[in-house]
Amino acid sequence: MKYPAQPLSVTDHRRDSAGMTYVYPVLSRRAGGISVGINLNPNNACNWACVYCQVPDLTRGGPPPIDLAQLAAELNALLDDIQSGEFMAHAAPPEARQIMDIAFSGNGEPTSAAEFPQAVALVGDLLAARQLAGKIKVRLITNGSLLHRAEVQAAIAHLGRLNGEVWFKVDRATPAGMEAVNGTRLEPARVLANLRRCGELAPTWVQTCLFLQDGQAPAEAEIQAYLDLLAQARDRLQGIHLYGLARPSLQPGAEHLGRLPSDALTTIAHRIEALGLQVVATP
Repeated sequence: MKYPAQPLSVTDHRRDSAGMTYVYPVLSRRAGGISVGINLNPNNACNWACVYCQVPDLTRGGPPPIDLAQLAAELNALLDDIQSGEFMAHAAPPEARQIMDIAFSGNGEPTSAAEFPQAVALVGDLLAARQLAGKIKVRLITNGSLLHRAEVQAAIAHLGRLNGEVWFKVDRATPAGMEAVNGTRLEPARVLANLRRCGELAPTWVQTCLFLQDGQAPAEAEIQAYLDLLAQARDRLQGIHLYGLARPSLQPGAEHLGRLPSDALTTIAHRIEALGLQVVATP
């Protein structure tokens, strides 16, 4: 297979580093090692348009039909090389030579693919065949906007049975905040309902990106609305992944974004912990 020219880095999450359509390896700072990504949106289309997104030429929409046979072949090929040690020697720094998860992430919203349920089943079958079932995490990184669909709920429940978990994006919790940051305008009550339902189906973490816009941190009203939403969902949550910008945005207006100082991120983390929630903060 094609190996990256240089060892993987937390600042480089290119989806084509292995020369494949659907499968790509990354060094994940939040997962703590090598993550095998599954990209069900190879056309760079998403139903959201987050201002900090690193996807080039991002467009609105959904994915094309997914070739599940090709997905299986690519995933098998990468796992062959990882398990043999060849990939790790070529592409992973010594301190990160461990596979942490298989993650449905990529260049758009994974659950928007009609084949998402079949892809989850495919991963489960493949891990069982390799005696890896239950030994590595299967993760879904999602904006949670399609949790109202029965087929998405069924797939998330299946993922939960595969030693899986969901990282559910909640960056802001007011309609205006979501529109400014995520390019979508939702009612917080819908976000809360989807988040609570997700937590019933599989272990669920909230993932939240905080950053400066034009040098300003998120307003206190936005932080308080966010904390209020978490408080209403906390009995369904495993915890919160709170993180700052690690890679530059490739969206219009990227020049207005900046990294939130680590002490500001820590202060918000302490406020979340005061709700009784576990927080993993990654500046």
